[in-house]
Amino acid sequence: MRTVEEHRAALVGLVSALPPVTVPLSESLGRVLAADVVAAVDLPGFDNSAMDGYAVRSADVVGAGPASPVVLDVDGDIAAGDTRRHVLRRGATMRIMTGAPMPDGADAVVPVEQSDGGTDRAALMLAAEVGKHLRRRGEDVRSGDVVLRAGMRMTPGRLALAAASNVAEVLVAARPRVSVVSTGDELVGLGSPLDHGRIVDSNRPMLMALVEAAGAELVGFGHVGDDGEALASLLELGRGDPDLVLTTGGVSMGAYDTVKEVLSRSGTVEFSKVAMRPGMPQGAGVVGPRRTPIVTLPGNPVSSFVSFHIFVVPVLRALAGLDPEVALVDGVAAQGWSSVPGKVELTRVVLGPDGVRPSGGQGSHMLGALADATHLAVVDAATTNIEPGDVVHLLPLVGQD
Repeated sequence: MRTVEEHRAALVGLVSALPPVTVPLSESLGRVLAADVVAAVDLPGFDNSAMDGYAVRSADVVGAGPASPVVLDVDGDIAAGDTRRHVLRRGATMRIMTGAPMPDGADAVVPVEQSDGGTDRAALMLAAEVGKHLRRRGEDVRSGDVVLRAGMRMTPGRLALAAASNVAEVLVAARPRVSVVSTGDELVGLGSPLDHGRIVDSNRPMLMALVEAAGAELVGFGHVGDDGEALASLLELGRGDPDLVLTTGGVSMGAYDTVKEVLSRSGTVEFSKVAMRPGMPQGAGVVGPRRTPIVTLPGNPVSSFVSFHIFVVPVLRALAGLDPEVALVDGVAAQGWSSVPGKVELTRVVLGPDGVRPSGGQGSHMLGALADATHLAVVDAATTNIEPGDVVHLLPLVGQD
């Protein structure tokens, strides 16, 4: 029986990193940067006003206050977007709007609230010192600065920073192309009548959603019954030219475990028992003329879900050229639970304000607990009981808010 670490290493060893791709900034949301982003311009790009008010020479408003305003001629207005070059003469002021470029000679701004709002002559009631209420060129970012680091995921805020830095394109990690196949005569599609002994194929839409939530691209999906020839034909065709094929079901020890039966004959796929619960039966290898990597997951819904996080996510990350390891976070158990000895226990839990709690029944068929879970608690093989107050290691679930 393999350890979790041994099986994960074997799977990651099946793949090589795909080359990164350059995309327009507008298409980068959610993508992982494959290279640092360097600012092409200063931010701000010019000295500008932080307030609506009056651009002044600070020396001209020395001593100004509510009881002793300084009255200056207003030499005109400067609006945001004004591209003209203005020069402020001594003993005068110019009305200026927020974001507008400062005139040459001005070194401070008096907010309109601290004036009489005059348009020809203005009474200013603030002794604004040098730099008051203005933004200096490059005080946020200098041209050539690294503003975003490789490995960061592009968020709306990061996209805004790159856009303000005048970066039109970014190099991002490739999105692995993934095909998902569910197997089993007992499965029927969503919305179909359920005859006795039939169940809805929930694994396929679940895995499809997980693939996309993990940042990969879904390029094919389908279902085959317990028909060895149909399965072999489907895998041989490799529709969509996937970088990875996922199957679910048919990998255990049963008489109708078609995936294991068919792929064992190929000699390119290995089936193993992994010391974990849920998800002990696993398989992986390569299929088809392109020797496409394949990961065969168990058919129990929770086993398939857990296995995706433990094994498939690292493979997808490796394909994307990222570190396969996903960082665990720590939490404190709010209640206790037991763990099977000799196996890594992967408990579906909710991390809430009061700590970590199992999300419900932990059977490999229990989707109710799966729907509420936020993390997997990774309990090592030597631990048989989690007690309230224990620190537990948590693997975040993909697709969580």
